[in-house]
Order: sequence, then structure tokens, then C-alpha cells
Amino acid sequence: MSDTRAAPVAGVPERVGRYRWMIVGLLFVATTVNYIDRTMLGLLAPTLGAELKWSENDYGNIVTAFQAAYAFGFLLMGWLIDRFGPRIGYSIAITVWTIGHVAHGMASSVLSFMLARVILGLGEAGHFPSVVRASSEWFPQKERAYAIGWVNSATTIGVILTAPTMWFFMTWLGLGWRETFIYTGLVGVVLLVLWLKVYSNPRESGKVTPGELAWIEHDPAEKIERIGWAKIVTKREAWAFAIGKFLTDPVWFLMLFWLPKYFASTYDVDLKVVLLPMIIMYLLSDAGSILGGWTSSKLIQKGYSVNFARKITMLGAGCCVLPLLFVSGMQNMWLAIVLIGVALAGHQAFSSTILSIPPDMFPKRAVGSVIGLGGFMGGIGGMIMAKSTGLVLDATDGNYTIIFAACTTVYFLAVLAIHLLSPRLAPVTDDKIEARPA
Repeated sequence: MSDTRAAPVAGVPERVGRYRWMIVGLLFVATTVNYIDRTMLGLLAPTLGAELKWSENDYGNIVTAFQAAYAFGFLLMGWLIDRFGPRIGYSIAITVWTIGHVAHGMASSVLSFMLARVILGLGEAGHFPSVVRASSEWFPQKERAYAIGWVNSATTIGVILTAPTMWFFMTWLGLGWRETFIYTGLVGVVLLVLWLKVYSNPRESGKVTPGELAWIEHDPAEKIERIGWAKIVTKREAWAFAIGKFLTDPVWFLMLFWLPKYFASTYDVDLKVVLLPMIIMYLLSDAGSILGGWTSSKLIQKGYSVNFARKITMLGAGCCVLPLLFVSGMQNMWLAIVLIGVALAGHQAFSSTILSIPPDMFPKRAVGSVIGLGGFMGGIGGMIMAKSTGLVLDATDGNYTIIFAACTTVYFLAVLAIHLLSPRLAPVTDDKIEARPA
């Protein structure tokens, strides 16, 4: 990371117009819905576990089913989004995950919940390939991480809003958990209609001023138009991203699916009833997501290289996860909440930054597939984490010490792997790959 300062870019246009931030707003809403749908089961796990007699291993198997479908779904959805574009590709993803979400309301056994999670996971795998592909179409390199940071922050808004959403349906309206899954599925239908109505690329939108379009498109022309799967899997740059996701995504899945159970078993607190702990933790993670994206974007705007800006931001984010070492066994719940919140902020800062890396190195028409490969590897890591967590908790009578300790090391290993595989984060070049005509 010694090449810290990049040469200034001549002829950079002024940032005229802000319609591109409307797209960020739309993706923010979509991310919120996506995470409400995937988080509801985690908050209901104590209730369903008691009602349906689940063991820790049963719940681990249900979570693992989601992770498996989510992992393999990334490969399919990434290709689909590169093939048909984010407008059509994401529409398919929303449709599939909404069907899976509603199916939870009809499940009764561990197997049927696993099936519902599989459908949900397949559809939700299309979310982040769509987000990054859309961001690469609507934002230049020096602004892209900041935009992704805002969208990524909605993951925690979705988690925060899950409990109030469930309270509204289950307490205010008096519905059971089955009806709640079914009725909240209507939000996915509204999102689908909104996406099809609003989204298009900048040149076709009719809403972008010439000045804003010049800002969006002012990066140097891509030397390669597209890269197929056969080439992507041979590129060290693709595996740099994929290994980073394999190592770090499981930490977020752990927090998403197991935190409610952790607070229920350690502090006898039901997070769907006592909302303040969840709000504190996830608002801190929101701040981390936005700050992480802002930091690397700001460093690039100040003249630092993309390589330096992305990697130094990820290293700083990894340091923020270290407080997780001190959480397990802590008697003071509020101090534990702050430390977990700081760790979540570190993860989200890392996530916003690493999601910006594929468009740095690959052409737009390959970004979805590269994100898909990374998401697949992250899902595999999540499966390993889910199964391991269930087994460790059963073996240690619910002790999270080993699990939290493992989470603090993976970010530094990820940065090391990324640096070894892509020392400069340079754009992929290959004369044999469908070069753009001069």
C-alpha cells in the first residue's frame, strides 16, 4: 500500500444534479425490506423454539439451509443480473424472496422451515449484486463507496424496524406469527412495483441533467467490456474479493441470527419487546457503514490511490471489531451493548468498503458475477459459522467466548488475503477478453 497518492484527474466535471441519490434512496428502501424479511425468524426463534420444540442444533440447521441457498443463489443471481441488468434481475430476486417469506407462515416442521428459508435465501441472494451493479452504473469510482455505505446502512435499519413491524402485526393487530409472515409479504409486492416503475440506467432515465451524467460517466473508459464466468474464476482479483467475503460475512450472519438468542439466554431480554438495546447496537453499525464508505471515498477524492484508500479503511474497520473479545460473560448488559455496537460498526465499515472493490477492478457487465462469487463464498462461510455455532453452544452450555474470539481475527486475515492476491487493486486487463472497440 505504498502508492498512497494518485495523480490528479484533469477535466473532472462538476457534480451537477442529485438524481443519482434518488436511486440510493430506492436501494435503501429495498435493503430495509430485504432485512426485515430475513430477520423476522431470528426474533421469533425463542418463541418458535419453545412452541415447536427446537434444539439449538435444529435452529442451526434452519439457519444453515438459508445460508446454503443464499450461497448458491449468489452464483445464479450474479449471472442473471449481469445478463439482464439490475432492473429485470432484481425484479426476479424480489419476487422469489417474497414467496419464500410468505412460505414461513405456512411452515410447521423443521423441514418446512428449512424449505421456506431456501426459497428466501435464493431470492435475497440477488440483493447485493443488484446494489453494487446499480451503484457502478450511477456513481463514479470516487463517490461509489459512499453511496454503497448509505445503502448498506439500511441493513441495520431493517433489523431495527423488524421488531416494531412484528409488534404492529402481532400486538396491535392481534395476528399470530403465521399471519404476520403472510401479511408482511405484501410489502415485497409494493417494492417490486416501485422498482419496475423507477429504476433504469442513467442515460435512459430521462431524469438526469447533462452535468450530472457527465459526473457519473467521468471515470476513464473501461478497457474490457465484459468477462464471462470461465474467465472470472481464473482471476486472482475475483478471489481476493471472494476470500474477503468468505472470512467476514459469517460475522454479520452470526449477529443477525444469534444475537436475539444471546440476549435472551444471557440477560433474559427479549429484543422484540425491549427495543432499546437493538436500536443502540444497530444505529452504531449504521454510523460505521456510512463512515466506512465516506472514508475511502474521501481519501480517493483527496488524491490517495484507490488501493490505499480501500485497504487502510478496511484495516481500521477490523480494529473496531476487537472489543467483541470482552463481551462474553460480561455482567453489565449496557456495556456489552456498546461493545457489540462498535464491533457491528466495524463490520459494516468493512462491508461498505469491500463491496466497492469489484467495480474498481472489473467492468460493469461483470460486477454482478464477481459479487455473486463473493456472496457464494460468504454464504459458504456463513453455513460453516451457523453449523459450528449451534454445535459449540450445545457443547459449551451456551458459552459464546470461542465464537466471539474467532470473529475478531477474520478481518485482518481478509485484508492480508486481498493484499496478497491484488497488491494494487488494479483493473483487470486481458487482451483475450472481449476488449472494448477503440
